[in-house]
Amino acid sequence: MKRTMFDYTKNILERVSFDPLLFCKELEKALKMLLPYEIEQLTDWLLNFTNEKPELRQCLIYINK
Repeated sequence: MKRTMFDYTKNILERVSFDPLLFCKELEKALKMLLPYEIEQLTDWLLNFTNEKPELRQCLIYINK
């Protein structure tokens, strides 16, 4: 099974989701590396993922830049 950069990014973000600052930092890094369609996928995933983790919602400002 081929792992995509999107899958890798999701994995990292899930692992650091205990720390909002680290989560934001990793999200910023990911947005510089991902392709436009992957950013769309990530945006959808983030909206869903942060529903249960409101403390991470502040990081969504990075996807709207």
